[in-house]
Amino acid sequence: MDLSKICKETADLSREVGKFIRKERSTFTKRKVEVKGLHDFVSYVDKTAEQMLVAGLKQIVPQAGFIAEEGTVARDDNPLKWIVDPLDGTTNFIHGLPPFAISIALMDHNQLVVGVIYEVSLDECFYAWKGSKAYLNESEISVTSTSKIADSLIATGFPYYDYSRLPQFLNSLEHFIQHSHGVRRLGSAATDLAYVACGRFEAFYEYGLSPWDVAAGALIVMQAGGKVCDFSGNADFIFGKEIIATNSKVHEEFVGIINDVYSES
Repeated sequence: MDLSKICKETADLSREVGKFIRKERSTFTKRKVEVKGLHDFVSYVDKTAEQMLVAGLKQIVPQAGFIAEEGTVARDDNPLKWIVDPLDGTTNFIHGLPPFAISIALMDHNQLVVGVIYEVSLDECFYAWKGSKAYLNESEISVTSTSKIADSLIATGFPYYDYSRLPQFLNSLEHFIQHSHGVRRLGSAATDLAYVACGRFEAFYEYGLSPWDVAAGALIVMQAGGKVCDFSGNADFIFGKEIIATNSKVHEEFVGIINDVYSES
């Protein structure tokens, strides 16, 4: 496969679908929202965007299967598969609050090979493919060289349905509030990861996530020079429902803090 060509065509597709999302936001009202579960929302925008993405991705790599958040295409076990979130940050979107993003990854036999994140409100397209540099709107990006948590800006996401580890999460917030430049919660994990990749954050962590939230961003962070793992420092961050992404310089310190906090009973 020509991963460079696939990535660039996927980035172009994300921009086109992003135009649809941006247009719909201008007339969107909360009356158009459906509730999928506890604090879990969807609208016709998510569903239509996913249908548009699936149709386009089938043209780019016809042999690939899909894992897509809104279920507009059947999930299959093809070792080559697209992992798609048509609108990461739906709660932000329905309130008219940026950021919200399209997230698309291509996985080949459990290895990420293409990642694209299009943040709609700022018209920023982040992308990378296996073996490439990472890019933002055609310009190369990289993680920061900050070497201490004390000098870092941290991103996270609040749990919205799984509160089983809420005490540990609050303890982690307490630590980073006191020992870093601050903590930010943007409401879009895909955007958080893209921002680690381009140096706006030094680190991001969250639990309770799905593959479509993190797959594209994880690859982009790694190709930008960062490191990605689960809370134990291992590699189960796509399907393991937890992720740490850092600029690599603060990685060992950050993982140690999270591991200590979340191992507490």
